[in-house]
Amino acid sequence: MAVTRRLIRENLTDVDVVFELLDARIPRSSRNPEIQKLLSGKPSVILLNKADMADPDFTLRWKKALTSENTRCVPVDSKKGTGLDDAVNAARELLREKWAQYEKKGMSRPIRAMVVGIPNVGKSTLINRLAGSKKAKAENRPGVTKTKQWVKAGNDLELLDMPGILWPKFEDETVGENLAITGAIRDEILDTAEIAVLLCKRLSEGWSSLLAQRYKLSEDDLSREPYDLFLLIGKKRGMLQSGGEVNEDRCANMLLDEFRGGVIGRISLEDV
Repeated sequence: MAVTRRLIRENLTDVDVVFELLDARIPRSSRNPEIQKLLSGKPSVILLNKADMADPDFTLRWKKALTSENTRCVPVDSKKGTGLDDAVNAARELLREKWAQYEKKGMSRPIRAMVVGIPNVGKSTLINRLAGSKKAKAENRPGVTKTKQWVKAGNDLELLDMPGILWPKFEDETVGENLAITGAIRDEILDTAEIAVLLCKRLSEGWSSLLAQRYKLSEDDLSREPYDLFLLIGKKRGMLQSGGEVNEDRCANMLLDEFRGGVIGRISLEDV
């Protein structure tokens, strides 16, 4: 985190605008407060990535809430490329006056944008989509990008990829839970069964119809305690081991993978 903070500070003067990626399912939890302090009023475009997995009504409310005079907010799907043209156009709008001054002086150069966000939010996927090739490392696990990378995206845009950073302490326990559920924190350091049980609790409270539809659950099933509901889902999926007990690791991995892949439905864990 200290290295990334230094990289952001050292390179901020070299860019015109910042693309800040948030997870559309958890915009508040995926917004690193340290980044806000570092940007120092630099024009920014907030990209609500993975918007295809989030509830559209929630996303619309977040878009309105996060838009301000110096900031635009655009829902995107970096894998499919949805919304990326809108994001680039939003950057151009923020820089319109500055670019008009350049044109008066006969100057012309690409817009330089810094791409920031927490681990596994989709920065490298976004850059590769804009650049039209796999120039940035992209994997479905946090912590892949280790150093800064400049990538040319067409003739009028250059992107500077920053390593993803998490802050060292979450003041709100829910923030840590949301980051764990969505995969921003590496599963290897977590009790995935505990996270999956927590996911069952959250979905049964706020998204019970989608949960019931996906795993063929009744109203009585949904009223069970989260751990019992977790075990029931494992049984329904046939994830049993010797002795007839549920293989909790398999069940946890299945639940988390299906939520993170949007298989259960379009779900947002945070409202404005």
